[in-house]
Amino acid sequence: MKSRLAVVAVSTKARAVAALAAAGVAWGTSVPLSKEALTWLPPAWLVVARFAVAAAVLFTMVDRAALRAALRWQVLAWGAAGLGGSVLVQNTGIVETSVTHASLLIGTGPVLIAVIAAAWHHDVARPVAWAGFAMSLAGVAVVASGHGGGSSGAGDALVLTSVLIVAAMTVAQARLFEGRDPVAVTAVQFLGAALVALPVAVATAGAPPAMPAGGAGTAALLAVAGLTAVGTLAPFTLFAYGQHKVSTEVAGAFLNLEPLVGALVGVAAFSDPAGPRLLIGALAILGGIGMSSLPALRGRPRRQRLATAG
Repeated sequence: MKSRLAVVAVSTKARAVAALAAAGVAWGTSVPLSKEALTWLPPAWLVVARFAVAAAVLFTMVDRAALRAALRWQVLAWGAAGLGGSVLVQNTGIVETSVTHASLLIGTGPVLIAVIAAAWHHDVARPVAWAGFAMSLAGVAVVASGHGGGSSGAGDALVLTSVLIVAAMTVAQARLFEGRDPVAVTAVQFLGAALVALPVAVATAGAPPAMPAGGAGTAALLAVAGLTAVGTLAPFTLFAYGQHKVSTEVAGAFLNLEPLVGALVGVAAFSDPAGPRLLIGALAILGGIGMSSLPALRGRPRRQRLATAG
């Protein structure tokens, strides 16, 4: 019996790790896609578009009883602030800064999650995990350095603010998952994000603008569709599933895949230079993820303590 339970536990953790890794990879497309989509839609309307469509898709897929259990004001509020608010701030920042700087700042997420978890829940990561965070952060800096310009201090500050909001939500939502379907929770959070962004969009930009003509319009439309499906629906759902199965420390470690994939997309789609710098940075990021997550995966799960802390 013990052997069977051990196999089940390993299988569950393996699925969680696969989901978290897939989420990190999918999120890596979000900054480049947002940059392209913002050539058509203003920041607030882009938030409405991506989260309203994603919510509609999930609402058709999730059991009605699970949705009713997840439809609580706390879940809606964290969706409004943690998703809608953070992405609105991030979109505004992306308009003012470069994709490279945005990716670098997003790479601080795992460290901020660990700091907030330690301060909020007294859940202190292992020393080897902190070393892994530092290694991944150094890798992000290497990957992001040396690319094109177009950055600004104001834009960087907005992107960093959005990362702080997301980090706080990642720590807080461990509680939201207790006794609830994580996909249903994600659907309700998407709804909250769209609802909070809609009045902001109307107040700041009026009606949504017409799509640009010609190839520019087609590219922008495809970017919005890709951002909704690959940059929103898939990663948020996969991350919710993975975080539901492991500790916040482990889940947060996989967020550093986002700037790595963003840099690779830059090489493939925007002709950014590739070379030894990208390889060294990628190895540092992956090594840091391993250091941050593997010891915790082998040890006793701490998700329950996180979820019940006051």
